[in-house]
Amino acid sequence: MTPYEALLARLLPARRFGIDLGLGRIRALLDRLGAPDRRLGTIVHVGGTNGKGSTVAMIAALAGAHARVAAYTSPHLSCLRERIAIGGEPIDEGAIVAAADAVRGAGGDALTFFEQVTAIACVAIADARVAVTVLEVGLGGRLDATNAIDAPVAVVTGVAMDHEAILGGTLEAIAAEKGGIFKRGQRVVIGASGEPAAVPYLDAAARAAGASVITIIDDAAVAAAPAVALAGAHQRRNAAAALAALDQLEAIGVVRVPAAARARALAEVRHPGRFEVIDAAGAPRIILDGAHNPHGARALAEVLAERGERPVLVAAVSADKDVAGIAAALAPAVRAVIATRYQQERSLPPADLAARFRAAAGPGGAPPVEEEPDLPAALAAARRLGGTILVAGSLFLVGEARVLLLGAPVDPIAVTDPSAPRS
Repeated sequence: MTPYEALLARLLPARRFGIDLGLGRIRALLDRLGAPDRRLGTIVHVGGTNGKGSTVAMIAALAGAHARVAAYTSPHLSCLRERIAIGGEPIDEGAIVAAADAVRGAGGDALTFFEQVTAIACVAIADARVAVTVLEVGLGGRLDATNAIDAPVAVVTGVAMDHEAILGGTLEAIAAEKGGIFKRGQRVVIGASGEPAAVPYLDAAARAAGASVITIIDDAAVAAAPAVALAGAHQRRNAAAALAALDQLEAIGVVRVPAAARARALAEVRHPGRFEVIDAAGAPRIILDGAHNPHGARALAEVLAERGERPVLVAAVSADKDVAGIAAALAPAVRAVIATRYQQERSLPPADLAARFRAAAGPGGAPPVEEEPDLPAALAAARRLGGTILVAGSLFLVGEARVLLLGAPVDPIAVTDPSAPRS
């Protein structure tokens, strides 16, 4: 077993701790490690229901035009090293193993999976000596492990309904959790990638926290954003938030990125698994997109409509999601559905997923729905139907598709975040 494989094997049992939201344990661990989170350069903290990952990718690309940048994101698609990127590249095995050994030596093994990986990221990024670190919230915000880390700039991309059992059953409650990352003296950006009704709640949260600057992304800011390599009108909203975050970094003298460099960075930014198109000679066109909650599924349906696409959908969805809402958003946008599962216990069984899609009849009725036990069988069924294929409903399914179709790096031991908080 290689040292990296040993690390994965060590992290796997940490999933038994579930999700245990709170800041005390991670703060104490970071302090025992010598507070590496205070050596991450200038930190931009990014939360929100949808668009976090895309916005992180854009901020990292924009700031990376001037400075050395790190990003910490979750979940990963197929390889744990994706979560920690230095200069746009996943961390190498030696660096993540060294950081993990330090975390283990400080008692990190007693913490949850996400807490351990967050501490590992802090140690590794501190060792990389970057000028800017972009941190993505894992779940919620107020009690997420990343919120134990001070950040001069915070972005909440927007709020929509998701994780209601954990974060609350109303937009106001979820906004309170997401806006929990705002801190006194911070420069705050409130994005337009969620429900408009949630914006006043986020504004109030920023004011109550004592933010020094509050920027609310409006239609004019979205319209002014340069063209983005990532597909869909919703990505222009994410770009506007990323540009506003860059403005705040410039205001405190961390970077200086002129307009031409900004436009170039956005025109070239990549974010795997978000309307990622695979075009191969002699093979059907395949689109990969996470779309793991109703708001994200509606955004995906809008992109398909913009492009005149009506693909065959290969879908898998986590059982703890609003499956009916996802099915209602995607069913009218596709011409057939192959319900399947990804290879983790969180996945809804194909028969149950198929039933949700059959119940999601639009004006033209429900699309034809089939069931297949796994992704290879589902793709084979979709190919028999002909035309473009869409793989969506879960980033875990997209990760499997990238390994199968693109040869993406895959860990020998699959580890990822557990599905629910411990009771």
